[in-house]
Amino acid sequence: MPRADDVHVVANRIRGGWNVTRAGRRLSHHRTQKEAAAVGRSLAGRTHVDLVTHRRDGRIRSKDTYGNDGSATDTEH
Repeated sequence: MPRADDVHVVANRIRGGWNVTRAGRRLSHHRTQKEAAAVGRSLAGRTHVDLVTHRRDGRIRSKDTYGNDGSATDTEH
């Protein structure tokens, strides 16, 4: 379950492209999802939270853990 302080990569339905958000605030806007994910990954790693990447329809595409999970591993990748 995504937490409020996680970093999200979401489609911008008004301007097009992709936003990087955290706690409901837009932090940056990017032309491609790949660019937005790279920025989001960096931020999530620095702040030790999860990166949640969404599809254009809003559903979760992937979730990567950069937090202090102890022995839990990210088995998706």
